[in-house]
Amino acid sequence: MKDPLRIVLYSHDSQGLGHVRRNLALAHHLSLALPRLVGRPVSGLLATGLPQASRFPLPDGFDWLALPGITKGERGYRPRHLDASMESLIDLRSHLLATALLRFRPHLVVVDRHPLGVRKELRSPLKKLRRRHPDTRVVLGLREVLDAPRVAAREWSDLGEDEFLAGLVDEVWVYGDRSVHDTAATGEVPALLRDRVRFTGYLAHGRDLNPVPSTWDASVPFIITTVGGGSDGADVARVAAAAPVPEGHSHLVVTGPQMPAADQAAVRDAAGPATRVVTSVNGLGPHLGKAAAVVSMGGYNSVCEILATDTPALVVPRESPRTEQLIRARSLRRVGALDVLRERDLTPDAVGAWLAEAVTRRCDRSTLLRDGLARVPHLVASLLDKTQETVA
Repeated sequence: MKDPLRIVLYSHDSQGLGHVRRNLALAHHLSLALPRLVGRPVSGLLATGLPQASRFPLPDGFDWLALPGITKGERGYRPRHLDASMESLIDLRSHLLATALLRFRPHLVVVDRHPLGVRKELRSPLKKLRRRHPDTRVVLGLREVLDAPRVAAREWSDLGEDEFLAGLVDEVWVYGDRSVHDTAATGEVPALLRDRVRFTGYLAHGRDLNPVPSTWDASVPFIITTVGGGSDGADVARVAAAAPVPEGHSHLVVTGPQMPAADQAAVRDAAGPATRVVTSVNGLGPHLGKAAAVVSMGGYNSVCEILATDTPALVVPRESPRTEQLIRARSLRRVGALDVLRERDLTPDAVGAWLAEAVTRRCDRSTLLRDGLARVPHLVASLLDKTQETVA
């Protein structure tokens, strides 16, 4: 048997499950499709600092690289659990990453969102890897919206690593549809990397490769409210739970595993007799497709799960500290893919009025590019073919 193609997918993971879930979806499709494209098995590591990530099933040949966790506080990043200074924690994470990269010797490293990790914890490991294994390819994976262009430009400027990034990043994968939001044209990707951008399409179709049967009774028409991991979704969940439910329907509110217990209790207290509140549900993606309507926040993964269906959706985007979700929601509303309710207008009556109309229709999203998970393995095969041509 040929030696496996080795892949590392890194995500910094300070809040929410979005980054690691995006990488995990990629890992599943790379494990499934790449062997047919490159003629060899695939092995990989998913680097994350979120202990909750381990509850998700891994694809064959992959394992977790667990890092000490970080989280966001009022003064920026801080250790999630470890009794240590942030400086010592970053030093520890950086050394763990360096050891893993140099020992594992990946052919490909995919870095989600932050090109050098938190506080540049990836800079030294990637520099050492490139020096010792110059054929390793490095890809920066970006959700289709980073933030307001001026905010994104300031972050790139503050990073101050133009020369290093120019010599490090081989390609930039933008996980979106260019016709909906052009991350390169807005300036959210800096000029030095713009010619390396590849738009994959949304990572929408194929997220549930091995759906688990659900215990939720879907024998009657139902609507769903989902707030992703739930760490910042208490207000949306609570208001939606209190909204009038269309006649003949039931309402399933999924708080997410990261919603604090007190907030979950408040959501349950707000729920009416036709509404059931749960922490999670097996096979959420397929349930979204069967639902009569969905209320959601505007995080990337939640929106992608919606885009894979024809279920009408009302998105209530988070508007601070980033405007990413608002920009995403407005862009998708412009092409008729969903409806938007601003946080300032969020009331049970507003949600109920939308639900009453939404359950009477479906939403055609077939014109959007939603097959990014199927396209990424081809991008990997092409990138590695170029490497082999260079070596030859």
